[in-house]
Amino acid sequence: MGIIELLLLAVGLAMDAFAVSICKGLSVERAGARQMLICGLWFGGFQALMPAAGYLLGSAFAGYISAVDHWIAFILLCFIGINMICESRAEKAEEVSNSFRFAAMLPMAVATSIDALAVGITFAFLQVNILAAVSTIGVITFFISALGIKIGGIFGCRFKAKAECFGGVILILLGLKILLEHTLLS
Repeated sequence: MGIIELLLLAVGLAMDAFAVSICKGLSVERAGARQMLICGLWFGGFQALMPAAGYLLGSAFAGYISAVDHWIAFILLCFIGINMICESRAEKAEEVSNSFRFAAMLPMAVATSIDALAVGITFAFLQVNILAAVSTIGVITFFISALGIKIGGIFGCRFKAKAECFGGVILILLGLKILLEHTLLS
């Protein structure tokens, strides 16, 4: 996986955290540097932690399924992408707490990073420098989440659906690219 693909993947994965951060920014009276830092650390940290855990899990099984690993990566990325697109189209708006305490942030950080766990599993089947990948995903999510807090404080939840849809499309395209590379170039 090249740097461009890794950057696109990181941005795609960060879109859930971005959408939640926008709504968190809307939920507070004044979105400042403290709130931006808290969201960035929670979401960026979990977006880095989950693919690392997925990579370890996937590595345990990589030898057994190497003949179909590209299909697994394609299916997982498409499933995640389609799920993100469907969530972006849902009419029911989720209620976002204005608290930045542990009990409020932990469930959101876990929920927005479950997709990254599945992507980490696909990393085990691809030639990926896992340390560079999780660092890139974490740092990009940190900045995008911090930006989401600020945007939410200014504009509100108008961009939530578009961000989730955009992230879903990126993940589907990356899955398709992986599949095509392995089936057409093999």
